[in-house]
Amino acid sequence: MVTPDKDSDGLYVELPLADAERDRLNELGPGPVWFAEPGTASQTDARALAQAGTALGNPRADWVARASRLRWLQLASVGIDEYLGLDWPVLGRRLTVTNLGDVFADPVAQSCLAGILALHRGIDRLSGLRAEGSWAKSAVRPRLRLLTGARVLVLGRGSIARRFAELLGPFGCPVVHFARGSGDIRTLAELDERLPRFDVVVGLLPGTPETSGLLDARRLRLLRPGAVVVNAGRGSLVDEKALVSELASGRLGGAVLDVTGEEPLPAGHPLWTCPGVVLTQHTAGGSTGESARVVDLFADNWRRFHDGSPLRNPVQWSRGF
Repeated sequence: MVTPDKDSDGLYVELPLADAERDRLNELGPGPVWFAEPGTASQTDARALAQAGTALGNPRADWVARASRLRWLQLASVGIDEYLGLDWPVLGRRLTVTNLGDVFADPVAQSCLAGILALHRGIDRLSGLRAEGSWAKSAVRPRLRLLTGARVLVLGRGSIARRFAELLGPFGCPVVHFARGSGDIRTLAELDERLPRFDVVVGLLPGTPETSGLLDARRLRLLRPGAVVVNAGRGSLVDEKALVSELASGRLGGAVLDVTGEEPLPAGHPLWTCPGVVLTQHTAGGSTGESARVVDLFADNWRRFHDGSPLRNPVQWSRGF
């Protein structure tokens, strides 16, 4: 781990925060704290980052690369995609990066479960009928499904994947994990062989070259009729054109998508109108008190950083997460 530079103790923050959270950061010390507004950061903010030893948030990748005094960056996200193109074999000699790790485990896992239940219990369809002022009990009720006992494949075995598996416990769902190093399924050949057995497939993988397009048209066709696809990891995981085709034909039982290949999803995109789709618009990690939990993690890592202790959630650039 890179050690603090006593000549550059300033803190750069690019994160929407309440006054109480700003006060907490101001009290950490030593050194000044610079607050930049996400989405409107200026060249003045870039200069402030260049003077800082520590940063909290997701500043522009090119700014990070040029911030020669920066020794530690605490990302306000789990994903690191926008920084993957930097020269980490060199940059990593002076800069430690940590992400939010398990901060989003509960909210994302609960959103995945809520989306699946919405599809199984017809909540998505019934909500639309309410907006239309249409009563269709006799049409909807016979098509409602139970999650109880459904066979679930979770792509990934990180903190969110583990928490999601825990939430399925009361439903009696057999859960299998796909993960190259620690999963119940570890190879693509075995994944292909076992895909047709599952009722629900949940994508919770990081964005890497190996995970991009993992659920392509061929693997979507391997899924059993009526299967539900969930993606709350990275939009690049799923071939969306193929997914729309499978849903429109009625072969698949629905999809819960928190992430999409393009965000915001453009007007006219087929996913807006495709039947059986629950779109949660990359909100799954959100909850009341979200920013306070981010500051809690940062404050703990701040103490560790200045004590020379191991930081929580260090990014492993060689693995892409």
